[in-house]
Amino acid sequence: MKRIVIVTALLLGIAPLLLADEGMWLPSLIRGRIADMHAKGFKLTAEDIYSVNQASLKDAVLLFGGGCTGEVVSPEGLVLTNHHCGYYQIARHSSVEHDYLKDGFWAMARGEELPCPGLTVSFLERMEDVTAAVLQGVAGDAPAAWRDSVVLARSGDLVKAACARGAGLTASVEPLYYGNQYFLFVYKVYRDIRLVGAPPSSIGKFGGDTDNWMWPRHTGDFSIFRIYADASNEPADYSVTNVPYVPRRFFKISTAGVREGDFTFIYGNPGSTQEYITGEAVRWIGEVADPERIALRDLRLGIIKSYMARSQELRIRYSSRAATVANAWKKWQGESLGIRRMKTVAAKKAYEVRFAKWASASSYEGVVERIDSLLRLQEPYDFARFYYQEAVSQIELASFAASQVKILSEDPERAEASARSFFGQYSEEMDREMFLALMDRFNECVPEEFKPAYFKEQMDRYGSVAAWADAFFAESVFADPEQAVALKKRDLKTLREDPAFRFASAFSSWYRKEVLPEYQRLSGEIKLLQRDYMRGQMMMGGDRDFYPDANLTLRVAYGHVEGYSPSDGVYYTPVSTLKGVIEKDNPDIFDYDIPQSLRDLYAKSLQEDPAGVGMGTVPVCFLATNHTTGGNSGSPVINADGDLIGINFDRVWEGTMSDIVYDPDYCRNISLDIRYLLFVVRELGHADHLLNEITIVN
Repeated sequence: MKRIVIVTALLLGIAPLLLADEGMWLPSLIRGRIADMHAKGFKLTAEDIYSVNQASLKDAVLLFGGGCTGEVVSPEGLVLTNHHCGYYQIARHSSVEHDYLKDGFWAMARGEELPCPGLTVSFLERMEDVTAAVLQGVAGDAPAAWRDSVVLARSGDLVKAACARGAGLTASVEPLYYGNQYFLFVYKVYRDIRLVGAPPSSIGKFGGDTDNWMWPRHTGDFSIFRIYADASNEPADYSVTNVPYVPRRFFKISTAGVREGDFTFIYGNPGSTQEYITGEAVRWIGEVADPERIALRDLRLGIIKSYMARSQELRIRYSSRAATVANAWKKWQGESLGIRRMKTVAAKKAYEVRFAKWASASSYEGVVERIDSLLRLQEPYDFARFYYQEAVSQIELASFAASQVKILSEDPERAEASARSFFGQYSEEMDREMFLALMDRFNECVPEEFKPAYFKEQMDRYGSVAAWADAFFAESVFADPEQAVALKKRDLKTLREDPAFRFASAFSSWYRKEVLPEYQRLSGEIKLLQRDYMRGQMMMGGDRDFYPDANLTLRVAYGHVEGYSPSDGVYYTPVSTLKGVIEKDNPDIFDYDIPQSLRDLYAKSLQEDPAGVGMGTVPVCFLATNHTTGGNSGSPVINADGDLIGINFDRVWEGTMSDIVYDPDYCRNISLDIRYLLFVVRELGHADHLLNEITIVN
């Protein structure tokens, strides 16, 4: 208990030490940062940001789906998030006849809003420090397995009690600071969410993979949804009798605009960061893991894009898949370069020398060395792990075979529908190319002692990946649509000998029995030592602010509008405009082919403007220094008065190492200027009825 008190005191007593706008702060503890926020221009109170006693800004922020953020902007449950966050739902409703990805979608009446089965939004009801309850009587040197079982049991009791307090509630207990602190998060989850509006992808994804993570950016990355509830404003499954949700709080929208130096803050759900790991861990990420994963996704993206270019139907089919693959691919490139540019490994190791001096003759002595020795043991297992995830698991026919055998053994009547669904999206030709590229890479890069016996047997049998691929696709009944839909007539024992199923089963067995257990065992030992190292860092203090690593729970990040210099002699100003959209426009390049209606609108504005400027000054995106990561997509960007000025959607490529180390010179988040959203809704969507719901302030 003494250790808990010390750590909690450190957390609550943290003073603003750094001038940089680094940090992802718990809203319930924001009072510890409010003085610094006020000094930088913020005008509201800590209670305005987070309160359990009255409506606060937290009540207008939501977790959108399982990994994005959104915000409520009207008293009738209207929600804004990114286009890429709503992309799956937009694509799901699209077809060749009604291509909402290509043409956009605008519901002109409530009855036209499209239900999105399975999509949920979650509002944080409250967060509570439950460290004392979770760790009561648990000594710091308690056996790891016993400690974990106690934490799990007590967390389960807390979650059960929290969920019993109302309908539609879910909860979780999350470790912070590597388990030095625990917080209970309680959410109310709404299940009837409907698509209201989305611009064409030529606006919502303008620049595509080419501009992803880059500046200047000209992407109108937004989509619009609405939350529905029952007559009591409580969560309910979809029903035509449901009514628009009435929020406790919604954001007003400011059209005053942004200038360099303006205060900004972001309220959202950042996904995952690793700010306090050792230099050895950073070396592995920057020098080995990122380059290998980039190479694997290079192969996959090249193949997917070659098929997307063949037809509109294939472009629609594979667009979401390509975007998913490309996002992390480009992020890892910037992360690896940023780690090298900042000399992060050397800086971490220099810090560790100072830590070792401080820790001498204490219980923290040698903790970094013990972590690093375990990391070196773990490296080959981690390498095999991401080759399984990024290469082996990407062979679609094998995954289909495994899922079908499982369905046939549990519920055979579902098998035919499952097969028809699979072949409605499947290309054997593309899957074969994936097999050839990824298995060749696996053979070349995975050390011989880590290759599964099955893989070696197949290579010995066929002599090459190409010959293996020929047999794999020719001999599998799962590759034949007619046979695949009639599999319930087949003997399961025979199906388990099928080449596609054997591939999935053998690799899965290797991964589950030979790779994952040792990786997880070492991860558990590293985690325990990292908890001690984290506590030691906080006790040592120095020139650091200690905010908890991101874990997809609600956080506040604040900073200001600012450009940056990516290289000598170059300075990027922090605001992009519609003029830049027109300059990039190119009908021959898919990523830059804007709607003809926007070209016509812009040309007309030039004719009507004596100065020849027209709509060129319409703001599109802006940069700020807010510390963000994945999960912050769709987060509201808020000004000093608490009004919405933008929607966060990206970071600059040069600053993506901010998940590991924040550089105030390079780390910038990219946001859609809310005025561009209003412009697109009004001028291209002609959906003024939506704007009538919104409260706009200057």
